[in-house]
Amino acid sequence: MFTFENLQFRYEPFPIGLAKPVMDDGLYRQLVAAYPVREMFGDLSKVGYKYSLSEKFNRHHYHRLVRSHPLWKELHQWIKSDDFLRSVLRALEERHLELGYRVMSPAGRLVRRLGKIARGRPCDRINRLMARFEFSMLPVDGGHVLPHTDSPGKIITLIVSILEEGEWDPSYGGGTDLNHPRSERHMFNRLNKQAGFEDMEVIDTYAFTPNQIVMFVRTFNSWHSVRPMTGKGSNAMRRTLTINIEER
Repeated sequence: MFTFENLQFRYEPFPIGLAKPVMDDGLYRQLVAAYPVREMFGDLSKVGYKYSLSEKFNRHHYHRLVRSHPLWKELHQWIKSDDFLRSVLRALEERHLELGYRVMSPAGRLVRRLGKIARGRPCDRINRLMARFEFSMLPVDGGHVLPHTDSPGKIITLIVSILEEGEWDPSYGGGTDLNHPRSERHMFNRLNKQAGFEDMEVIDTYAFTPNQIVMFVRTFNSWHSVRPMTGKGSNAMRRTLTINIEER
């Protein structure tokens, strides 16, 4: 459902890239039109000023949506599939980012595991990955996500913008900021402590535009954020799908 042929990375201070367009225009418009309403979301204030609908937050509404709506059901099944994991890992490997994970068929995995057990060797990192996604909304009137590096269990994050062409006023902000700590004490952040915006220098920003994915590899210094948006008095929302690939 996604294409990564236009994916381009930068590698410092951590691997992060942009793919645009990321899907067929017709499919993208369907996703925009089917995006869930605000009343289904829960408040995720611990990370900033954000609303979330996911396997972890407002689970009842989330599971009812992905089971009952054909489009979200199809997307959910694909993101949970081995094919999706393979496509992401392949896109990274083609850009010189080999993370040491492999996704094999059940039969191939069993044969490999039995062979390693017979030879007395430890099994490597095969099929230890899983994917999940959340619907995320940030209010244009002050919505933000504090600087952080993501939790240690996350391996790869993909942020899909969900908005109509011409809907967004760039003066609101809303881009994904790539940060560099101003102080050495924030350089190593493997356990994902949050920082203040004043603690970070913005070294690049991936603007919030339609039909794109921002993808990055989680590291000890993968500091990123969304600075407070400036649409005072507006009811608009910055809508995204955030896909996390994690170790089981």
